[in-house]
Amino acid sequence: MNILLLGKNGQVGWELQRSLAVLGRVTALGHDEADFTEPDQVLAHVRSLRPDVIVNAAAHTAVDKAESEPERARRINATTPGLLAQEAARLGAWLIHYGTDYVFDGSGSRPWSEADAPAPLSVYGRTKLEGEQSIQQSGCRHLILRTSWVYAARGGNFAKTMLRLAQERERLTVIDDQWGAPTGADLLADVTAHAIRHLQRHPQDGGLYHCAAAGETNWHMYAKYVLEHARQAQPAIKIKATEVTPIPTSAYPTPAVRPHNSRLDCSRLQATFGLTLPHWQQGVSRMLTEIL
Repeated sequence: MNILLLGKNGQVGWELQRSLAVLGRVTALGHDEADFTEPDQVLAHVRSLRPDVIVNAAAHTAVDKAESEPERARRINATTPGLLAQEAARLGAWLIHYGTDYVFDGSGSRPWSEADAPAPLSVYGRTKLEGEQSIQQSGCRHLILRTSWVYAARGGNFAKTMLRLAQERERLTVIDDQWGAPTGADLLADVTAHAIRHLQRHPQDGGLYHCAAAGETNWHMYAKYVLEHARQAQPAIKIKATEVTPIPTSAYPTPAVRPHNSRLDCSRLQATFGLTLPHWQQGVSRMLTEIL
């Protein structure tokens, strides 16, 4: 199998380099080689390599920054993926793409299913939705995995930020009214590899799926879990924070509006691909063990 991986240096892209290696020959390109603000450059690689599978892990994920540079976000998240999908359709290649919980308005408390109507609140959410729609309309064989709260041991993440702040401050304030499931980049990469192998035998199973770790939490509970795990795993770490205070989203205004409910119903993915998605605590514990 000839696989082209785009966005190799991001959190998910880095893990995909590992998980996809068992499937065949992987050509992995980063921003310097395949810049999504230059669609022609990206498409030239596709035409040259003629891959069987294109895995797009490139995205504009700076949610707040996207509010001030909407055209750049649109080109990276929507325009170039749409053109990539058209090229995949011409080649007869599969396109694997990653979506986000930000396509929803975050209302209610029920986990979002693939059948629920999107209503994004931010530039990031709108451009990611446009990307999904362009891929679906292209007629190419595709798999879109919508996910939430992605983290990895490599690079920055919420847990690392909490650990750093907890060693500097005696009191932390963390939002408690946004709900979701922290999802490891390694889990997404492994599900992707499994799904690609499945789709080779069952191409009718392509389409849009939700993919996130099991269970749910909020950022405040997540922070407390991280700090407690750190205290037990590494007593030598000097955590000064003795108080982690919950605050509402309204107390911490940001340029981009965040959804309050980022829960995703992943039952369709699990049933179709024969998977069991582990609880979010399992992946976070493993990541913390790696970084502490």
